Amino acid sequence: MNLTRDRLHSIGWVSVLAICGAMTLGLGLHVNAVKSEVYRSEQKVVGLRRDIDMLEVEFQTRSNQHQLKTINDLEFGYSAPRADQYIEGERQLASLGVPRAPDAPQPILMAKAIRQDEGSGTVVAMMSPVGGKIEKSGAGEEAAHSGEAETLRKDAARLGERLARVELAGAPSEQ
Repeated sequence: MNLTRDRLHSIGWVSVLAICGAMTLGLGLHVNAVKSEVYRSEQKVVGLRRDIDMLEVEFQTRSNQHQLKTINDLEFGYSAPRADQYIEGERQLASLGVPRAPDAPQPILMAKAIRQDEGSGTVVAMMSPVGGKIEKSGAGEEAAHSGEAETLRKDAARLGERLARVELAGAPSEQ
């Protein structure tokens, strides 16, 4: 009988241990569920804080707009354009223009470079834009020795004149 009592005692301890393990497992699941609820609640709080911040910014912006409108009405008197103030096209815009005064300068519309005949085959060497002096390089030395240096100097002088001249688009050329 002693053997049965020891067995019952062992079975009792095993059952108590199994019940404690099941309760520990249930308690762990419950703790994880509570942690998930806390995490979701924290996320809701963060979202609500963002919404509150956005609403505060919106409120400040609208109050500033009201304040700016009040200042505009008192100080400047600006108003939004009305429908009759819009221009329908280029012709209506052109009709609003006034002729230039006699002493007004000519408008700058575009600069035009005069083309040289493309068959001459002259190659411009490296030239200083300020002084117009030809830089000595391999191609420049050949040009200086072959008598093309004078042509390059003349082209440089004419380049300044061509760039200084402004021609109006559609106006007859002075050539």
